[in-house]
Amino acid sequence: MLPEIVTGSNWLNQRVDGVRQRMIHFILPPEPVPLERPSLSQLARPEARLPRFVAECAVAGKYLDLLGPLDWDLFPERDPTRPWPGPQPAARAPFVAAFLVKIDQAKRYMTHLRQYLVEHPALVWVLGFELTPSPDFPWGFDVDASLPSSRQFNRILRTLDNAALQFLLDGTVSLIGHELPEDILFGDVVAGDTKHIIAFVKENSPKVYLQDRYDKTKQPKGDPDCRLGCKKKRNVSPEQDTKLSNGAAQRQPPGGTPTTDPIPASQARVGEYYWGYASGVIATKVLGWGEFVLAELTLPFDRSDVSYFFPLMADVERRLAFRPRFGAFDMAFEAHYVYDFFYQAGGFAAIRLSKRGDNTRRFDPDGLPLCAAGLAMPLKSTFTCRTAEVHHQRGRYACPLLHPEPTGQVCPIDHKNWNKAGCLVTMPTSIGARIRYTLDRDSQQFKDIYKQRTATERVNSLAVELDIERPKLRNGQAITNQNTLIYVLINLRALQRVRARKARLDHPRVGTEATVTLS
Repeated sequence: MLPEIVTGSNWLNQRVDGVRQRMIHFILPPEPVPLERPSLSQLARPEARLPRFVAECAVAGKYLDLLGPLDWDLFPERDPTRPWPGPQPAARAPFVAAFLVKIDQAKRYMTHLRQYLVEHPALVWVLGFELTPSPDFPWGFDVDASLPSSRQFNRILRTLDNAALQFLLDGTVSLIGHELPEDILFGDVVAGDTKHIIAFVKENSPKVYLQDRYDKTKQPKGDPDCRLGCKKKRNVSPEQDTKLSNGAAQRQPPGGTPTTDPIPASQARVGEYYWGYASGVIATKVLGWGEFVLAELTLPFDRSDVSYFFPLMADVERRLAFRPRFGAFDMAFEAHYVYDFFYQAGGFAAIRLSKRGDNTRRFDPDGLPLCAAGLAMPLKSTFTCRTAEVHHQRGRYACPLLHPEPTGQVCPIDHKNWNKAGCLVTMPTSIGARIRYTLDRDSQQFKDIYKQRTATERVNSLAVELDIERPKLRNGQAITNQNTLIYVLINLRALQRVRARKARLDHPRVGTEATVTLS
């Protein structure tokens, strides 16, 4: 009986609301609703005059406050003069604002977004869609006829130029920088990381049997742009703990005979692989104010983490108008040009030293590497390395007893390479290659900077709540655009928190003064 009572109550409430609306319009004639209106940013100004049904709608007011700070007047629309089939192109700004509403309301599909907009006519009026007049509605237009179809929403998302959405992210960074106190150097310390995005294809479903699930030469039909990549992989040495297929851990004796049978290759787990994409993000943390996104970039999942660095930092420099001095990254970003980037800015990159190669290399005051005997090795030759992610110059440093001219002396430690033309070290010539070895990772400053990595972890957590990890999309451009909008929304929410905190600090409530505890 309870469902019937609830249904009857809802029916009665609707009837009462309908009678009330008719009485209101009978006593107070409905004011004419303008079908032509200014941009969303102009409607959000305090002096803007809104129709009665818009001013009384809490949902419309919410999104005026959330989206209004963005500069919609300068939103880069598609050039109407370019050769393009069909009539005058519809404005893209209302679509983008609607996409932000979709993400904020956790509407997974465009059909859900459209139904939500139909239920809120005032919000449709605020977003700026072209309205279809109709005398059958008190607000003067037919909401369902005014909205594009769900298919049109999807088409706009997958064809929209991502540069237009980066314009909105530019605006959020500028707004946050102006709202923060002047004594805060916004963006001087940054942190970077990547977040995996699992493509909406059957190859990622464990419930579907596929013989060649992880064959990178067989592109999934569900998404032509996704790529196969490794989310998590760690090489384990014989001295470390090994995980068996049943999850049991066993410690192998170093240098001894294994005490168990080997794991069959068909059962060995060497990594966690997915078809999909990855979203790289640069964020900054301001103590007491929150975490903010400075740049983002989405690439296929087969790209290395360090390949995100220069494109992201270029956007950061453009938005902040200066180069951050300090950066915190995980070991996937441990490259000499990352160290060199922050050294040139007057700071350093806080990155843990990975256990690869010889990590005990030392240098003399002039920056020359020292051999095992402690002698400075002169530069013998240089060449350009074109096989790495970033092309760079590398140098070959030779034994000082044999180059540039033989001195007649013998190696003081009788090194094994002495009879093979002496020792030879090949490494990048940039100062970042030396900083990797000489950086004091035990200093308090390094530890304080490295803690800023929590900024990206917090941002990634917020992005997961907004469904960035498993999007129901099958196109790389659509996923790229949605990711940018997710970070725009994260910054808009952060902007609201900053303004709310400033209001509390400027106008403290009575009775909130600090109390002194007497000892």
